[in-house]
Amino acid sequence: MKNSEIKIKMPINVKKILSILYFEGCAGYIVGGCVRDSILGLIPKDWDICTNCIPEEMLHIFSSFKVILTGFKHGTVTVVIGGENYEITTYRIDGDYIDGRHPEEVIFTDKLKEDLRRRDFTINAMAYNDRVGLIDYYGGVQDILDKKIRCVGDPLERFKEDYLRMLRGVRLATQLEYNLESGTFDAIKELCGNIINISVERIREELNEILLSRAPSVGFRLLNVTGLLKYIMPELETCIGFEQHNPYHHEDVFNHTLSVVDNTESDLILRLAALFHDIGKPETFVLDARGVGRFFNHSVIGAEIAEDIMKRLKYDSKSIEQVAILVKEHMSRYENLSDKAMKRFINRVGQDNINRLFKLQIADIEAIAEEEEIDVRGILKLKGEVERIINEKQPLTVKDLKIDGYDLMELGIPEGRLIGTILEELLEMVLEDPETNKKDTLMKIAREKSDSQENNSGFRF
Repeated sequence: MKNSEIKIKMPINVKKILSILYFEGCAGYIVGGCVRDSILGLIPKDWDICTNCIPEEMLHIFSSFKVILTGFKHGTVTVVIGGENYEITTYRIDGDYIDGRHPEEVIFTDKLKEDLRRRDFTINAMAYNDRVGLIDYYGGVQDILDKKIRCVGDPLERFKEDYLRMLRGVRLATQLEYNLESGTFDAIKELCGNIINISVERIREELNEILLSRAPSVGFRLLNVTGLLKYIMPELETCIGFEQHNPYHHEDVFNHTLSVVDNTESDLILRLAALFHDIGKPETFVLDARGVGRFFNHSVIGAEIAEDIMKRLKYDSKSIEQVAILVKEHMSRYENLSDKAMKRFINRVGQDNINRLFKLQIADIEAIAEEEEIDVRGILKLKGEVERIINEKQPLTVKDLKIDGYDLMELGIPEGRLIGTILEELLEMVLEDPETNKKDTLMKIAREKSDSQENNSGFRF
């Protein structure tokens, strides 16, 4: 692939911005990830633009559009065209990085090469416009051909400028299915402990991208061999080499876990649950009298560990709850459940989460069984029964009852804890017999029980 042969198709609004810059006597290029992705035949998420035009001039040039001062003192403005945001940044040279993340100052330059030299990896250090073509001072195209992640210049310097780049390199290698160039790999290994200086939010987002890639196992193995894993997720590192001493498991906990993650679809909650589903095993391991490994209650302990990790990485509360439930329930195998018991099961896992549980259980079985031994009929049978109950819209929760607290208060029942107790008991009856979920029927029962409570100390059916 010759650089002169590379032609990139840009959105019309991006072309418009570059044309305006050119008309005003300024240079302008698309730069970074959008160039890389275009060469790879991928659809860029963002179209970033760099220019020799200083920020004050950009305000004047784009005065007919909405302009957001995104990072004005660092040379970046956001121009809004057709409801889309486009970041335009002045060529710059970064000053000293005092915190391993941000430069203390930036110096504007009119040299594109200097701007590209400060970037992290060669495949992100290319620029393009239709007039000049592809600008590739640092060998990005060759590294794409070689499927290599390589730092621009000295990797130790690049990572010391911004320690997040170490994790970003692992993420890119995972997503693109590339290798880390030896010098880049060695530098990460040398500096890996500095990842603790990066905010957990940024670490979390990079981990999410790894988990959503085609083969997350590649990324987590890279995190391990570079040394990053022990600082980001030491609980998972404990699983490495932890032999299960169980005839159903031919891999250690870490490698089995990664097999399960790879066997699941690209759903963040599901893949987090897969990552944590056996994380409680090292803590609960015992050998029985026959020398077979047992992991009593590991799913409960694992759910607690998963919660701790996700809280540390500042995941939202709903995601934490959903993942913890999946980890806790992943060993559940239910057969011949009554409809009432299945409804309790649905409520415990959550309607929006329950299909994930079945997928996790199937992925877990597929990761431990030989192909001819895979038997997921029990899971599929339960899945069918659960789908029947949900599709029939059978009442499952208090919210599904045909009466509510206001109806009970009309019967003279005082507002407070008693109303909640009554509704829960009515739900128990409705779970057993959905035909009783009629307002008149429930009001009659509630009235009778309310009356009887006046002569008794409790309200029980």
